[in-house]
This record gives sequence, C-alpha cells and structure tokens, in this order.
Amino acid sequence: MEPIKVLIADDHVLYRAGVKTALSSKSDVKVIAEADNGMHLLTMLKAVQPDVILLDIQMPVMDGITALPEIKKNWPDVKVIMLTMLEDHSMITKLMELGANSYLSKTSDIEVIYEAIKTCFEQDYFFNALTNKALLTNLKQRNQVTPQKLVQQEAQLNDKEMLILKLMCEEKTTKEIADMVDLSPRTVEAIRDKLKVKTGAKSTAGLIMYAVKHNILNEEI
Repeated sequence: MEPIKVLIADDHVLYRAGVKTALSSKSDVKVIAEADNGMHLLTMLKAVQPDVILLDIQMPVMDGITALPEIKKNWPDVKVIMLTMLEDHSMITKLMELGANSYLSKTSDIEVIYEAIKTCFEQDYFFNALTNKALLTNLKQRNQVTPQKLVQQEAQLNDKEMLILKLMCEEKTTKEIADMVDLSPRTVEAIRDKLKVKTGAKSTAGLIMYAVKHNILNEEI
C-alpha cells in the first residue's frame, strides 16, 4: 500500500513543520507538499495530487473558507480537513455543508490529526466531539423552523461582529480595528472569517455588500 499523500496549507511555518515532523513517524502517511495560503494551494494542486489536505481557515491572500469550494469543485475526490482555533458551531456546520470532510482544532495532538487523515481517506468523514455537537445543534435548529423561514433568516450578528463589520466598511485596517476594539489582529481576522461564514460572503467585498444591503452602517451599536 502506498502511503496517504498529505498537503498542509497553513501560513504558520512552525505549525507546518511540527505536523510534518510528527507525521514522518507514520509509515502509512506522507506529507508531499506545503502551501502558505489558499491561492498558493490552488496553484499547487495543478501540479501535485494529495489524497488529504490539512487546510487552515485563517490565511492571508486567500483563506481556507474561500479555498474550500474551489478545491471541492475542481478536485472533488480530495479530502479536506479544516484546521482552526475557533470552535464555532455555525462555522463547522457551514464548512461541512461546503464539503469539508472534518474539522479539527489546531490544538489537536498529532494522534488525532493522524486518525482524522486515515479515517477521511478510508471513510470520507472523521467525526469528533466538535463536529457532532455542531451538526446536532444545526439539526435541532432546522427542526424548529420551517425551510422557508430558514432561507429567509438573516445572519445573527452580535455587537462585536457588527462593530467590526462597520469598521471594515470604513476601510480600517486589521491593525486599526484591533486597536479600536481592544483585540489582537489575529482575533479580528478570526471574527472576519466567522462573519464570512455567517453571511455567506466569500470576500471582504462580499461582507461590505452584505452590510450595505442590510443597512448595518446605520445601526446603533
């Protein structure tokens, strides 16, 4: 049996190196390539054919949320395991609906990552406490509203998300927003990614269009 070919897409060099080194002890798994953003990954996939991609949600240039549908459209047989620091049920459900085969916290130890790679390769999906709880929560919500109401529901944004979206519309940089709301730039990026999932936007431009359409710029926070 040939080893399972893995591609790691993450903008943190040390994280990629750590996962690659840890997986090197597994004879049935081999890391064949690394990418540091979604655009780099999509270009790389034209030349290399992994069986499984470990895909970070938060990356510069193109994030994992935007890259996922492109991967599934052009390379439908490749299994994609999303990596993130966020444990958000709505995001997990949305990503699974977009075609993700699993969703792991970046704090997962290597044995969990290894098990996820093997299980996704052999059985398409790897379910864990995170995915199970998210899918069950989503199922309960769907049972509580009619399909038509579900379609018409607007994204439920909290005050912090609304404020960050308004500041994005004012063309503030991530650093400026972070200073203004007293958060780290990485946390602001995480909230931006969460906003994309909640609103269905694929880019910052899409988020701004959403804000204009739903009159968020005039909302009092």
